[in-house]
Amino acid sequence: MSYNVVKFLWAGRLSYGAGLRLQKTLSNYHLWKEENHNCNTLVLLEHYPVYTVGIRDKTYTEQDEEKLKDLGAEFYKTNRGGLMTFHGPGQLVAYPILNLKDFKKSIKWYVCQIEEMIIRLCAQFDIYAHTSPDTGVWVEDRKICAIGIHGSRYITTHGLALNCNTNLEWFDHIVPCGIEGKGVTSITEELNTNVTIRDVLPLFKRAFENQFHCLLLDCTEEESSKLLKDATNHELRL
Repeated sequence: MSYNVVKFLWAGRLSYGAGLRLQKTLSNYHLWKEENHNCNTLVLLEHYPVYTVGIRDKTYTEQDEEKLKDLGAEFYKTNRGGLMTFHGPGQLVAYPILNLKDFKKSIKWYVCQIEEMIIRLCAQFDIYAHTSPDTGVWVEDRKICAIGIHGSRYITTHGLALNCNTNLEWFDHIVPCGIEGKGVTSITEELNTNVTIRDVLPLFKRAFENQFHCLLLDCTEEESSKLLKDATNHELRL
């Protein structure tokens, strides 16, 4: 079996806008270098507090937006799938910027792979997680991992957010992912012991390699420095 090489970038804690700029840069690499298969990149990071809505969510007014901002969070409308969610410290966010032509040309397949990967990862913590008719990964009726992606010409952006030791009170101010009557949880909440992003990071990387039959290679120091400098210093141009 042949393995794809996927570059790995740990981006640390970034604003959501910087995360968008980083994704834009990496997705452009695919468009500019279509024959270069080394453009596939997995970005892992955590965000400062931010509420985001997907392309289908038209329910939030400017007043709602201002109320959320008053909590100390940013607010972004995005081109990903899914509805309203929260990102913040203690939540491991993954942005796989992949050309699915190198894997399987199916967005549905890709989402299923992400769900299966997170279920297996949770099992390593003795947490029984599962899928449901609602997107994401669940523990009973509590969402532990949100998924929202965008695909263009089989190039993926956005991704998933796994609650490690996130402050779940941030979710009290919204209907998470637009699903009434269900809650959110975290690895820490389920185990009743503090589990940090740093604890989960090596397990996540191994799970990604196994699920997508790839080899993760760290970005060089020069590559990482340039990508993060561009993401944090430049205005977003969509």
